[in-house]
Amino acid sequence: MKTIKEITEALKRATAYEPWMQELEKDGRASVQKALRQFQKRLEKQEKLFEQFRQKQAFDASFLPFEGAYLAGVDEAGRGPLAGPVVTCAVILPKDCPELIGINDSKQLSKKKRAELAELIKKHALAYSIHFQSAKKIDELNILEATRQSMKICIENLKIRPDICLVDAVSIPIGIPQESIVKGDAKSLAIGAASILAKHERDLYMEELHTQYPQYGFDQNAGYGTKQHLEAIERFGPTVHHRKTFEPIKSMLEKKVML
Repeated sequence: MKTIKEITEALKRATAYEPWMQELEKDGRASVQKALRQFQKRLEKQEKLFEQFRQKQAFDASFLPFEGAYLAGVDEAGRGPLAGPVVTCAVILPKDCPELIGINDSKQLSKKKRAELAELIKKHALAYSIHFQSAKKIDELNILEATRQSMKICIENLKIRPDICLVDAVSIPIGIPQESIVKGDAKSLAIGAASILAKHERDLYMEELHTQYPQYGFDQNAGYGTKQHLEAIERFGPTVHHRKTFEPIKSMLEKKVML
């Protein structure tokens, strides 16, 4: 009879149900049953992720205008914060790439998982492009137009010209067929990949910005209007990276002018 440690290690290594596991179901040791349940839960999670992956692949494939067409997923991160850029990304994925199982709306993933998937996406993507639109440009154009222009630049910078673009809830001024998909980062594999890269790169940028402006807590709030961030703006004023047309910064500045 194998030891509990041997069985546990074997279950950890296993990636599919195997005949020898039938005997474990009769094993009366509580630790063995616990290890078996953990294996079964892991297997169920993997199967669920694979099914989601297949559905997202099929969703993207339904938009292809012809066999072998290139589809770009396009998304952004950072439209809502008071500080920092809006970051956009366009990604063209290979037809089949099981290494990318687990891609989802970036907001549904942990920071660690986003970082892991970002590296895999960069490694396996046929092409990807990332663009940072500054707070200054956001104030000049407004956030929606700044995002649209940034997405346009992303697509134009791809080394492969896509035949169709799937965009998360935005229309882009480009001469390429496109579909605007509401909550696309949860439905489309390509949009989900773009959302992960955009969010990951923006987080890295805000962490770097934190080293220059530690008083604003950019490493924790990513530029969003948390209580601590708003208090810092009141005390120290906005930086060049803050969006002066966003409330409450706009009212703060107007109030100072009036005084």
